[in-house]
Amino acid sequence: MEVQIMCTKLIKPSAPTPPHLRTLKLSPVDQIQYSIKPTALFYYSADGSAEAKEVERRVNLLETSLSETLTRFYPLAGRYIEDGNWVDCTDEGVEFTPAKVKGRLGEVLSRRDEMIDELVHLAGGESTSAVTLIQVNMFECGGLVIGIRICHHLFDGFSAASFITSWASTAISRQLGLINDLDQEIISPTFDLTSILPPNDLPEMKPRPPLMGTNNGVTKRIVFDRAKISALRAISHDPSFPRKPSRVEVVTALVWRARMRVSLAKHGRLRTSLAALTMDLRLRIVPPLPPSSCGNLVSMATARFVAAESGDGNTEVPVPVLEVPELKILVGLLIDSMTKSKETVVTREDAFPTLLRTRNELYEAVEKGEVDVFMFTSWCNFPAYKIDFGWGKPVWMSRIHSGFEAATFLDTEGGDGIEAWLSFNKQEMLLFLQDKDILAFTSQEAP
Repeated sequence: MEVQIMCTKLIKPSAPTPPHLRTLKLSPVDQIQYSIKPTALFYYSADGSAEAKEVERRVNLLETSLSETLTRFYPLAGRYIEDGNWVDCTDEGVEFTPAKVKGRLGEVLSRRDEMIDELVHLAGGESTSAVTLIQVNMFECGGLVIGIRICHHLFDGFSAASFITSWASTAISRQLGLINDLDQEIISPTFDLTSILPPNDLPEMKPRPPLMGTNNGVTKRIVFDRAKISALRAISHDPSFPRKPSRVEVVTALVWRARMRVSLAKHGRLRTSLAALTMDLRLRIVPPLPPSSCGNLVSMATARFVAAESGDGNTEVPVPVLEVPELKILVGLLIDSMTKSKETVVTREDAFPTLLRTRNELYEAVEKGEVDVFMFTSWCNFPAYKIDFGWGKPVWMSRIHSGFEAATFLDTEGGDGIEAWLSFNKQEMLLFLQDKDILAFTSQEAP
């Protein structure tokens, strides 16, 4: 993929950030995040009217509406001060990079799996001082790809979704001449978690597991369509379950089971394993937080499968050492874990300690190396395919290669399937992709 960077601008908020907001102290949970900038790419096809002048107008609209949006999301235009764990909100600006791409967008969309390693060129550089980077890629056909990177120390995925949605709403309102009514329609975000949630009695944090090196890790995409997910839900349900499993739960269970087989081949025995799913803690906190509270408030729902002969003497789930459990056993464990997590109410005083304790449990398990820990993140139900800047909805949303070993789930364009973006060790990935369940339940002819 040939990408020509035209320039890099610093886009500042359209109104200066008031002096009393120029120092943002990061919460204890913000501070323990990896120093990475997770990426989302939104793909917009040419609509027949995207001549050169129209494409230029669209890029200018993105720039202007971004500036207006940053007035509300002002920390994204700041700079992260690592030594003091704070953000200097003096409006230095978001890095905004227009780029020209040789070829047609359809060529990328028709070769999605082949292009995964190339998509990083559409996302902008990561090793810069800016906490937010945006690259607008213009294809020769008039198609656009908008790449967005945001420092994980500032935002989790839910906060990033709030920013992207707000930016698109600002752009389309400006295009329709409704910009004066915008403040009545968009809830302003808040960035005061450290004052709302007292950081008291915090546990000492365990060391974070290292990220995969780019030489050892690989990212692949597999797709579960509606029909395959329906079949999975049918075979994995049990009358004893309190409810029917969700599409995310059955896909998580299938990936978990396939990874168990890889571990079995690697270690020669079935090991105890954890499936850890990220969950938004905001809706469980009482009293409720203000709308659009931004920062990192992601907890973990952990399902544990205890292997009968894993060496710890625990026979809670007695299975032969060389067999993985039935799919419905794992689905049941996931339903139980997710249900308990969603029903557990957390006070404001206990929010940060709860988040840190769940992280410590996972980090400790990884450190000991006696238990397999599999990480899962779901972006399903994030309104990715409704992000309209004024020229239509995206035809695809993607990620790029990640150095963090995990499975991330995204909606397919129709909203009823799941794209699983998997980042694993290269050798383990080869075995995983040949797993009989993965071959049976993924769509081999997915776009």
